[in-house]
Amino acid sequence: MENDHTPTEHPAAGQDVGFDDVAAAATRLQDEGRTVDADAVRAILGAGSTAAIFRHLAAWRASRAVPAAPPPAELPEALLAGLADWARQFADASGAGTRDALAQSEADMAALLDDTERLEGERDGLLAQVAEVGDARDAALAVVSERGETIERLTAELNNARQVAMEALVGKAKDQLAIEGKDAQLADLRAQVERNVTATSALSDARLAAQMELVGATTARDSLAAENQQLRAQIASLRAR
Repeated sequence: MENDHTPTEHPAAGQDVGFDDVAAAATRLQDEGRTVDADAVRAILGAGSTAAIFRHLAAWRASRAVPAAPPPAELPEALLAGLADWARQFADASGAGTRDALAQSEADMAALLDDTERLEGERDGLLAQVAEVGDARDAALAVVSERGETIERLTAELNNARQVAMEALVGKAKDQLAIEGKDAQLADLRAQVERNVTATSALSDARLAAQMELVGATTARDSLAAENQQLRAQIASLRAR
């Protein structure tokens, strides 16, 4: 039985494993009489992608494949030489199908590993997009909150302006009732009333514009949330594949 080659340090989370790590874990499993497969190796290492573990495990198996030594022959050398030539020819002829099947299996395994790496890359890209959408959603929510504060401030200013206008109108009306026949003062009162009405209309327009911006920000937030949901559905579909 070979010595235990358990690695002293496992790869850190997020890092891929090397051949030495996989070989040491596989040797340990074999020495302990356990099944040597990718899941068992990953359980020992605690890290590494499936594609990398498959590739290193295949290389480890190939490195340990040692042909069996032929038994000693007691026949004459000439006969032994003829038999050896016949045996080699027979082995080559009989093993051609096995070699072809093995080559095909290796090709299929390489294709599977390439597809696995490609899917893992696509998964990482989608996760990055989800993170970006989340950041955009947070930014939109911050804008909505800021617009809400602006609307509250404009509403308070509009109420104050209305109160001031009403007090001014009441005061002017009392003065004008006490002074009859003064057309100039009446004209001034009308002008002030018109200015107050104009200011009130301007504040109302500002409040309406702020409400329209709030509606736009809310629509953008809902659109980002829907896009986020679609990306999560795509990730779930890729994982199912």
